[in-house]
Amino acid sequence: MESKVFEIDEIDKNIIELIQKEPTLTHTEIAKRVNRSQPTIGMRIRKLEDSGVLKFQAGINVKTMDLILARVEIQTLNPKEIIELVKKCPYMLNAFRLSGDSNVSVFIASTKLEHLDNIINCHFRKNPNVSNVYMNIVTDVVKDFVLPFDFDFGKCENTTGGFCCGKCIKE
Repeated sequence: MESKVFEIDEIDKNIIELIQKEPTLTHTEIAKRVNRSQPTIGMRIRKLEDSGVLKFQAGINVKTMDLILARVEIQTLNPKEIIELVKKCPYMLNAFRLSGDSNVSVFIASTKLEHLDNIINCHFRKNPNVSNVYMNIVTDVVKDFVLPFDFDFGKCENTTGGFCCGKCIKE
């Protein structure tokens, strides 16, 4: 998980801000608001998309959805193993490499607290490469927080009673 740096100028920042506030704006409307031509706006948006800076993504608004969201802080000898697990488990929304006491942070979500606890126990607490695990339940989300979400929990082929059982990664 290495971040790429892409330089943006004030015009790009204005374009991104407008799109974030009103995603359905046309290139023509954006052009009027930033005082540039429509072809220039189209070129800049394409450049921002191609570089990965600007993404258009549908998802659920965690602020309004009836889900339990948790942040899990993990200290592990093998961060890549945890990252790969996150890529394959439908309950795990995203992961971040960290510096400090914990070296991986994972967002997980489910409709039931017992699901989250089972995921933590199976995937992290029983992992011999993991030395510390802390789970915090998110009790409130201040701003809209939209994340892609896969409602097909059946994608985890190794489930027991509807719970993720810690065998999502096939050896």
